[in-house]
Amino acid sequence: MTIHSKTVGETLVKVEDLKVTATTDSGRKIEILKGVSFDVRRGEVLALIGESGSGKTTIALSLLAYARSGCHFSGGRVLLNGKDLMTLSEKERQKLRGNTVSYVPQSAAASFNPSKKIMDQVVEVAEIHGILDKAAARQKAIGLFRSLSLPSPDTIGDRYPHQVSGGQLQRLAAAMALIGDPELVVFDEPTTALDVTTQIEVLKAFKSAILDRGMTGVYVSHDLAVVAQISDRIIVLKDGEVQEAGETEQIVGAPAHPYTQALISAFEPVEAEPAGSRPASSAVLEMRDVVAGYGNVKSDGKPHIVAVDGVSLTLQRGHSLGVIGESGCGKSTLLRVAAGLLPAASGDCVLDGRPLRPQVDARGKDELRKMQIVFQLADTALNPAQTVGNIIGRPLTFYHGMKGEARDSRVIELLDMVRMPAQFRHRLPRELSGGQRQRVNLARALAAKPDVLLCDEITSALDTVVAAKVLELLKELQRELQLSYLFVSHDIHTVQSLCDEVMVMFGGRKLETFAAADLHAEARHPYTKLLASSLPTLDPTWLDNLKQDPELVRKFAHA
Repeated sequence: MTIHSKTVGETLVKVEDLKVTATTDSGRKIEILKGVSFDVRRGEVLALIGESGSGKTTIALSLLAYARSGCHFSGGRVLLNGKDLMTLSEKERQKLRGNTVSYVPQSAAASFNPSKKIMDQVVEVAEIHGILDKAAARQKAIGLFRSLSLPSPDTIGDRYPHQVSGGQLQRLAAAMALIGDPELVVFDEPTTALDVTTQIEVLKAFKSAILDRGMTGVYVSHDLAVVAQISDRIIVLKDGEVQEAGETEQIVGAPAHPYTQALISAFEPVEAEPAGSRPASSAVLEMRDVVAGYGNVKSDGKPHIVAVDGVSLTLQRGHSLGVIGESGCGKSTLLRVAAGLLPAASGDCVLDGRPLRPQVDARGKDELRKMQIVFQLADTALNPAQTVGNIIGRPLTFYHGMKGEARDSRVIELLDMVRMPAQFRHRLPRELSGGQRQRVNLARALAAKPDVLLCDEITSALDTVVAAKVLELLKELQRELQLSYLFVSHDIHTVQSLCDEVMVMFGGRKLETFAAADLHAEARHPYTKLLASSLPTLDPTWLDNLKQDPELVRKFAHA
């Protein structure tokens, strides 16, 4: 029996006209939820889908009677077993969390204490709430480890968080959430940060646990293909309001609302214009036999930890080269070498036919302007004390000497390029959603008027519709300005929609390069084929019917 045809029971959760308001540092009131209503029935998984800033995580946290700093519940009710969570005292709310309702976070790494063993942290909830004694809790945890397909279930709990992979840590976070047999489990984008091959193993483990235990869940995501595999019903959100709700098959197969239709159409972006249809051009960026990594250089000339091992590439002017591979394969390190943020141990980086100095502080101002990097984590890339206008305006002044009204006008133009309203220039980064912060990150790089953009997973934090718009923007800029992109991603769909060529990396080495449009025809390496087969589709039966070579999965999927 699949997750899409199981029998569900009576209503467990009833959300009625829920409203949440935030107050900014300047005293402005922002309505995050504008009267959301829905039910969750026992034994079903309800998915909350929407773009960054749509309110989906705010709703999920309300099911734990929790509001983030600066936010407050301004109306409506959240009923669990008929009891309004909004009326509970703080002590009652603490008793609820981890016991009646539990939470699986997006970043498991941030949820574990690095100085404590995994087992001690997983069983802590059961001990705090007095559900089980320590010995019983440990035995139950081992059973959960086994049901979540974790390796060495009897001993993995004796490790520290840094001694397991990201996918394993995400499943351990799920075990922590399940240890107290909660009535409701909230999954907050738990596979977003994982590689596609790892994501499949984690999704399989989650789905198996949900079916075996008859769990009731709320699954938050911006990835329709993921929730299609694991949810019974889907609620589509935008700007704090419900746009559409329905059974999974109906939402992905016959969406009624224009916004849902836009989500579906943006799922598989239009492929990039073939490189052969544009005139050949000279190389704008070359990397020749680059070796780079971390730690002291050894006697063989290589760093103690080698992240990039003898990689060469050529990026043509006005073209795009996508670099794909799992986390840790060296693709982001390669970008850092090109940007001068990590000097290579050996090899050359050549821009417009001129060798670049390895370190960024030794490069000239015009060399810096010509090649800009857009970082993956906008949270750490943006100065939290500066407004959006100042963040984007600084490179305008540094590279182009713009000040006053001219600078302000250009800031507004750049915000419009990344689909953000002009009034956002007055906000601080913490007043923006994750996706909005990433768009500011992109606007700041564009302010320099670069020739080359080094893009490090820049759409991974964006919802499908906004990501598709950003990719269309990048294509327009490329046509108009002859921009060139070195585009790192683990999303093959994204790379195919933007790039002319794809370079596949694994273990710090280049495996193969081929035309992006010919992925399935030209890919020769088994790892590339595994990547291609690991992309979820909108078909709700895709995960159940997926067949992959177990030997390849063992060899290449670091789950």
